[in-house]
Amino acid sequence: MAALQETLSGKAIELRVFHMDTKRRPSETDIQASALDALRIIDEFRPDVVTINDDPAAKYLVMPYLRDTGLPVVFCGLNWDAATYGLPYRNTTGMVEVSSIPQIVRLMRRHARGPRLGFLAEDTPVKRKELAYHERLFGITYDRTYFVQSFADWKAAFLRAQKEVDMLMILGVGALPDWNLADASRLAEENSEIPSGTDFEWLTAVSLIGVVKSPQEQGRWAGHAALRILEGVKPSDIPLSYNREGELFFNAKIARKLGIRDLPPLARAVP
Repeated sequence: MAALQETLSGKAIELRVFHMDTKRRPSETDIQASALDALRIIDEFRPDVVTINDDPAAKYLVMPYLRDTGLPVVFCGLNWDAATYGLPYRNTTGMVEVSSIPQIVRLMRRHARGPRLGFLAEDTPVKRKELAYHERLFGITYDRTYFVQSFADWKAAFLRAQKEVDMLMILGVGALPDWNLADASRLAEENSEIPSGTDFEWLTAVSLIGVVKSPQEQGRWAGHAALRILEGVKPSDIPLSYNREGELFFNAKIARKLGIRDLPPLARAVP
């Protein structure tokens, strides 16, 4: 959002923001109600272009209500495959969100005692979709999957994984209402016995390795696409894109716990 706002700053543009908040209100009833609230704001505001972020906005707002209408829509943050929602439509363009999962696995494997791989994430449709695409696109097989709904569940799953697998992929936690990063960081630093990896910068504090995406890249892309549409370009004339920017992180505290001394080339140390 900050990158989108910065891209639009200085232009004669009125921006109105609405958060569907589907991770903290995950029931089907709440999500449907939130989509209708968003639609009501769109009807009142009558924007010239709408930008959306993440899968629920595509599934519950754009697909049933805005598909192939005269209102241009720019999406970003849709994980792996926008075709899941029939995108692109005649009135849409966007950036599909992908992650460097094979690279993370390859980096973890250098320090692993065996081949068994685990997957730890919040229990949401988006994360289950990600799991399926890891297997479909990259042929990655997870020996254990840990889908959690609370911070207590996350901690218990993290500790179990140290004994049950040899490497652990740690993904989203935004849907955990009581997530505590400081507590989770202490747990990881004191109890890590296996290498772990993530594609989120805010989870590098609990992971040995991070090959992280840039949310700002997606916000900038959405902003520039919106500006082109406001200048008269049809959404269908703007090709779909995929995020490319990333950065390598290395957690020295967890590395010391695992007996790893060398920082990988070009890696940024986790504070």
